[in-house]
Parts: sequence; structure tokens; C-alpha cells
Amino acid sequence: MKISHDWLRAFVPHTLSPNALGDLLSAHVATVDAVAPLRADLAPFVVARVVESEKIPDTKLSFNKVDDGSGELLEVVCGAPNVVVGTLYPFARTGTVMPAGITIEKRKIRGFTSNGMLCSARELGLGTDHDGILALTVDVPVGTPLLTAMPIGDTQIELDVLPNRPDLLSHYGVAREVAALTGVNTVLPDEIQNLPAMPSAKSGASTTMAGDITISVEDLAGCPRYVAVRISGVKVGPSPEWLAERVVSVGSRSINNVVDATNYILHAFGQPVHAFDAAKLAKTAIVVRKAKAGETLVTLDGVERKLESWMTIIADGERATALAGVMGGRGSEVTEHTTDILLEVALFNPRDVRKVRRALNISTDASYRFERGVDVTRTDWMAAQAAGLIVAVAGGAITGVADVGAALPLPAPVTLRVDRLTKLLGASVPEEDVERLLAAIGFTVEPSAHRSYAVQPPSWRHDVTHEVDLVEEVARLRGFDLLPDALGSSRPGTVPDHALFIVGNRVRDALVGAGLAEARPMPFTKGGDSEVYARVANPLADDEPFLRRTLLDTLARRAEYNLNRQQGNVRLFEVGSAFIPDGKGLPREEVRAAVLVMGASRPPHFTDAKPPAFDAWDVKAIAELIARSAFPGERIALVAAESEPTLWTVYAGDLEVGTVSRVALDAPVWAAPAFGVEITLGVMSSAPVTARADEATGAAALAQHHVRFVPLPTTPAAEFDLALLVPNEMPAAEVERVIRAGSGAMLEQVTLFDEFRGTGVPDGKRSLAWRLTFRHPERTLRDKEIDGRRSQLLKTLETELGVVPRTA
Repeated sequence: MKISHDWLRAFVPHTLSPNALGDLLSAHVATVDAVAPLRADLAPFVVARVVESEKIPDTKLSFNKVDDGSGELLEVVCGAPNVVVGTLYPFARTGTVMPAGITIEKRKIRGFTSNGMLCSARELGLGTDHDGILALTVDVPVGTPLLTAMPIGDTQIELDVLPNRPDLLSHYGVAREVAALTGVNTVLPDEIQNLPAMPSAKSGASTTMAGDITISVEDLAGCPRYVAVRISGVKVGPSPEWLAERVVSVGSRSINNVVDATNYILHAFGQPVHAFDAAKLAKTAIVVRKAKAGETLVTLDGVERKLESWMTIIADGERATALAGVMGGRGSEVTEHTTDILLEVALFNPRDVRKVRRALNISTDASYRFERGVDVTRTDWMAAQAAGLIVAVAGGAITGVADVGAALPLPAPVTLRVDRLTKLLGASVPEEDVERLLAAIGFTVEPSAHRSYAVQPPSWRHDVTHEVDLVEEVARLRGFDLLPDALGSSRPGTVPDHALFIVGNRVRDALVGAGLAEARPMPFTKGGDSEVYARVANPLADDEPFLRRTLLDTLARRAEYNLNRQQGNVRLFEVGSAFIPDGKGLPREEVRAAVLVMGASRPPHFTDAKPPAFDAWDVKAIAELIARSAFPGERIALVAAESEPTLWTVYAGDLEVGTVSRVALDAPVWAAPAFGVEITLGVMSSAPVTARADEATGAAALAQHHVRFVPLPTTPAAEFDLALLVPNEMPAAEVERVIRAGSGAMLEQVTLFDEFRGTGVPDGKRSLAWRLTFRHPERTLRDKEIDGRRSQLLKTLETELGVVPRTA
């Protein structure tokens, strides 16, 4: 939202500078994104003093020595008659670009060198006086920038207004906040005081007359109130200078006096207003109705739009003439030939406006405000201001007013408990301050029983519906910097963390520790078939209207983004949700962990300038890391897949939980192969009331595992190696399972360190070597004990798996 500082001061005559006002708004109202002078073209100009001056014979020129603060006097030739020694003037140094586009250059004039220019008001765009240079009465050092020395031109303040605060989408809305914070009362700007009065309206539940024009509202749900004002005898032409400046100050373009007047009301009060050329309305009628099937409308931007039967439109007696709350039609546009207009000031259903805007891919200042909600009780007052302003700047007379429908009710009162306010803010607020602060921004505050208040929100505050909303209002108006920053002695609640949250954090910590970087993208994809993908009813982007089925789909797009920027080493992971449609109701939401890696498997180092690239075995290890972190205590197995792109299927116990696969990318020829892991951690409930944390599916029991303290060993370890002949079809994990089960409690570590196929190894088998580490917590193990365990372990392996030691 662009706010004009001068226009805002016309509503609330404060004395703050634009920057100070921006700081105040950021601290208490909304974030200020920018404070920009509209006369930034004057930034190069400085204040300079004429030190010496003498007339050039036989001319009207003078030769002057000017101090511009640079440390040396500049020689300047000037043609103005009012050069006075010792006076300050605006000065353009050599190289300065004038507002008219001319660059000041060093040049010879009548034999004298001129190094810059002393400027008049007209040359600076500050007035029409060109008879002499502009004498300054400021008390500043020479060399001070002109914009710093004196307030010149307007300043534009850009507010980041959130969707819940449509009341800030106008100068008057922001002025209310400034008035509450500074104690300065709001007033109407001088230019809209004493406007021509609007006669009383003819009211009707659904139909009435505005002069000779019939006004009918058939779609009262889409348009609860419609005020129309008939104005005859207007003269459309250029806007007066003050009106054009107001419109331009907020980034709009001055069009003509009628259109500029409607834009003035929109930016001043936040109420969209539209003017129809009354002579172009068929059968002198306006009908607010649903569009007919196949009906079309050419809007003001010249685009022919096909309308749907659910859209609310404004029609005349024969055809559609405007999109309700969005944009007018070309057929009823006000032009320089217009003499009679019908002014529309209405309330439109925010949801309907949003649906039309999205369906037709069109956004306007009007739709932006109607979507978020306008003041529901002042429609007739807004119409009076708009009609009076048009008559004041374009002439004519108001010949009829229609008011169809009724004002919407005020929001329901909200109870505010003082004890609750204190508890949420962590500090007590004097009750008189609570009443004063809320009353300052339009709330009606009535004391109630048990140290509480019945608070009536004003008609422009649709966002205040709960007690906590009032607490936030008190906090921001007092200042968030006054809130205590000390941590309380207890956690904010007693509800334990959800099991899936705990598991997700455990997996996240493991992957970060392995050197991977976390991505947190949005869960949307371009998808395809609606039966395969769950479609979002109101997608953020039209090219991604579906919820993803896999996390690797999203990570693949992130990898391609990196490849497009010549970044081939990718180590990304995400813990997020995938959505599987089940044909009825909401899709099944599975919480998953996914990894995508490609390129160098570790950062380069001076000892290893070209580290090896990720291969399938590296990714298999990552899959095991995720599975063991997510399912501690379960037997983890990776079973080779029958065909690519899937390489392994991951099991936790008897449950299939994920896959390891190659990932196809839109990649350049130099890119390394990409590998991915995706493992399901559990299912997130979509029930209206979720199950208790200890009843959650998938991973609930896993949250009960805790890390236990084990003291550092004080006795030496004993190690031996086992080289075993293992059938090719037998997973190494199965052999390791038997080793661990048969080695007893003193087994500390088992490491697979070698695989061999070749001479001395029978066909159909491979040689795998493990290193086993044993340790007794209190004494040194004897050789006889180690040999006995080795012999017993070999017998167990042969009995259970048919695995024998390699003898040569």
C-alpha cells in the first residue's frame, strides 16, 4: 500500500518527518518497506552561497564566485537579476541532470567560465517563477543537499499490509492509527470539506430509482448493498492540479476529473467507486445479477472475457456492463464526451469477488480491497463524498440517489478478561490504558463483571473476532518493545510433542550430521491426472495446482535449479508430507524423509582435491541411516529391486517403508548421476479431531526410545576378523544379524570392511570380511575366551545360514 505523506498529514496533521513516521508505523502498525521522496530528481542539488558577484559589462549577466561546500570557490555565470552576495541558493554542480533532462556542463560564456548553475523555482519544478533564482531562507551549512535542507515535494511510504488488515488500505485508515499513536485528531482534508450535499436516497429492498435509472439487485448474497447516484451535466476534462497530484502521489496516473475523483475516494477511504456513462446504459437500468451461460464482457482493459453462470455482474437492461467488484466494461466507460454519469458505491461479497478475480486472472485496486473487506456501514457516506467531489471538479448536479439493500451488521462484541491479557503478555497493563488504547482506534469498551470488558469492534475491523485479537491490539499499541523478554519458569503447555515430530527431528539431526542440507519447499507440483494427484481448490500458482505424491519430485526440481546455475554437487534432504488420494474425502498425508544427492560425495580438501562422486552404495548407507534413526530397535533390511530406477526396497521389520532409486533429471551432459531415498515415517491424521499422540499411527511407539548414558570404557578391547564365504543371493545384513545375535553382550562393534570375488572363491559365492570388537566392562578378556567365542560363532553361522569361513 502506497501512502502519500502529504496526503496523510491532510487527514492527521502530525509533525513527524517521513522517516520518523515510517519508524512509528513499523513499530506499531505494519512493516514499512520503503520511504521514498517523490522528488528524488532533486537529490544532486545542494545549497550554495554567493560569496562575490560582479556585473559583466554590456550584458544582463553576472560573474559570481560560489561556495558549494567543496572547499574551493566555483566561478558561475548567472543571468538572473536578483543575485545577492551572502544569500543561499539551490546549486547544480557540473554533471547534474536537471528535472527537464538537461545536463549541466562546464562552459565558456562571454569569456567567463561557468562551473554549474544557480537555479530558479521553475528550473527545479517547484513553481512557475522564472524571473530570478530561488533565494533560500534556511539555516544550514553550504553543501547541504537541497532535499535535506528543506521539505520539497511529497514522500511516498510503502506499507506491507497483511490480508487481515484491509482497514489500512487507505489514507484515512492509516490516519486513524497515527492519530491513536500521536494523540492528534483526524480531520477531513481541506479539499473535500464543504462539498456539494447529496440529497436523500430512495431506498428499496431490491429495486428503486436513481433519477430516471432503475436500480435492481437480484443477487443480494453477492451484493448486500448498492448505492447509485445519478449526476447530470458533468464536463469531463483534465483534473485540477491538486487532484492530479494526489492521484500521482500514490503511483497512479491522472486520467480525467471524473475517474480521478473515484480514485481519490478509493485511496483516501478504501472504498472502490465506479462511474458509468449513463447514456450508454441500455433501457436506463442497472441490474446486479448472476451472469448468463455464454455471456461475454469486454472489460476496460480491452479484453473480451467469457463469464460463468456463478459470477456476480453489473448489467444494464440488455447485457453485462461490469464485473462486480473487479472491473468495469468498455461499453459503459466514461469518456471526454460523457455528460451524464451513474456513480456506483457498493458492498460485494469478498468470496465472490475473489473467485471471479482468480477465474479471469485479473486483479485491480478495487478487487484487492473488496476481497479483504471494506467498511460495511458507511456505504452511503462514501457515496456522498464521491458524488460531491465529482460535482466539485466536473460540475453538474445530483439528480437522484438509490440505496438498495441494507448495511451489514457490526461484528459481534468480544469479551476481554484483564487476567487473560496479563497472562498472555507476561506483564500487567493498567486497566485505564486498556480502555484508552482500544478506544483510540475506534473500539467501544464497556466494563463488565469479574475484571473484564465487553469490546465492540468498529465496522472496519473484520479481523477482531477473538479475545486474543484484542490482546494483540493492546500489545502493539503499547509497543512490543515494552513486553518482557525474560523466559518463564515453565513450558507453555503440558501436551507432549507428537511422535512424528520427534521422529522427524531425529532423522533431521542425523542427516545434518551426515553433511546434507535441508530444503523446505512448498508441497505443490504441476501434477497431471486428478485421480493420481490431489488437486488444491485454491492453488497459489496456476502452474502447480496439485499436491505432490513424492518428496523426490520436489527435490528433483531443486536439483535442476542448481544445475541450471552450474552447481553440480547437490546434497539435499527434506522431512515433509506427501499426499495420496484415496478417492474419497481428504488425501492420505504421509510424513516422509527424502534425500537427493549427486556429484562430489564430500567437500574438496587440499589432501583430496577431487573427491569421488556419490554412487549407489553411498545412497544405500544414507537410507540405512534414515531407517535406523526413524525406527530404532527394528531390524532394517534393504532388498535389491528387480529393475531400475528402484535399486533397493527398505524394510523396517516386516514393513516396507521406502525405496532407494536413481532419479531422472533434466540435466546437462556434464552432470553426475542423481540418487534418491524416500522413506515413510508415519501417517498424519486428517480427522477433524486428531487422535492422542500415543495413538498416532506409524511412528508413535518410536517416540519412547531414549538415549542412555554409557560410561567411557576403562578396559582394553579385543578384536578378531572373520572372512566368510557367503552366497551371492544372501544379504550381508542377514549374516551380520546372526553375528550380533550369537556374540553376546560383550560385542561392542561389528564392521564389514571387505568384499572379494575371484581366485579361491567358489562360483556363486563371495568373500565378506567383518571385524568384531569385544570388551568386558571390568577386566581384560583372555585369549581363551576370544577363541571360544570365535569357534562358537562359526558353528552358529554354519548351522543357521550354511556360511563357512574362507580358508585360503
